[in-house]
Amino acid sequence: MKADSLPESKVQKKPRGLKSKIANYASLIRFSHTIFAMPFAMASLALAWPRHPVTWRGLLWILVAMVGARSAAMAFNRLADKKFDALNPRTQGWELQRGTVKVWEAIVLTVTASLLFVYAALQLSWICFLLSPVALAIVFFYSVTKRFTWAAHLFLGLALSIAPIGAWLAVAGSAVTVNEMATPLSLGLAVLFWLAGFDVIYSLQDRDFDQKQGLYSIPVRFGVAGALRLSSFFHVVTVVFLALVGLTAHMGVIYWLGFTMVAGVLYWEHRIVAPHDLSRINRAFFDYNAYVSIGYFLATLADAILNSSAGTVG
Repeated sequence: MKADSLPESKVQKKPRGLKSKIANYASLIRFSHTIFAMPFAMASLALAWPRHPVTWRGLLWILVAMVGARSAAMAFNRLADKKFDALNPRTQGWELQRGTVKVWEAIVLTVTASLLFVYAALQLSWICFLLSPVALAIVFFYSVTKRFTWAAHLFLGLALSIAPIGAWLAVAGSAVTVNEMATPLSLGLAVLFWLAGFDVIYSLQDRDFDQKQGLYSIPVRFGVAGALRLSSFFHVVTVVFLALVGLTAHMGVIYWLGFTMVAGVLYWEHRIVAPHDLSRINRAFFDYNAYVSIGYFLATLADAILNSSAGTVG
């Protein structure tokens, strides 16, 4: 029987199944949340540009490395938290719990993504390759921290802070100097506290569940009001480190306009979430922080291009 004589449902079954499986994998690793870390890595490249030219090949392997590391970290996190996610009403419908992604598939995904990250690091530079196991250890370690410390949010921030630092090292390679690292380290610390700050807000949803299960978090340890105060403090520290980035990189007007926008968005994020009203947590978590990361990247890139053009004309 020819394929065109088969019922339409049978002809389309395989493509639809593959598409559905890919969608399940993307949902498992929350691929859409790449919007949080990726723009800061790209901003780091824009900041490194005057010292270290960025090639298309380098950019490609940096993107591959980021996707690999993040996919490995998220798949590992889903495996590590499988028991708790099955009990939590908010997460009971996730992929491992529904069975749309099998445990063995998540393990294969974790291993494959880890190997992809290491290979991409090797393509970038020897220093990136040598540091790749350290980076993987950090992003994996976060998944177990809430079992013993309320500072788990800071470890999550540390995991994402690797992105801008790693991006800088990827283009600098062995030519990197100690003095220039002040800029990417400041950006990495800004990402650390930015991520920790909004993860504290997000984790307010699970405060009661975490408390019952004996899991640690800032909301469990300090209560809702205390958690929001600490989140605000983390974001103040974020603004301080972003200012240090601008100062150490000698950025211009466009950067500082973007910096002001980021500070304003972070301030407003804390205005829409209050101890007596947690209804807008998801809006604060995704929408506002997407504005922060993308807005910061665009302002940094625009400033770098303008300074580069001015330098060429001069």
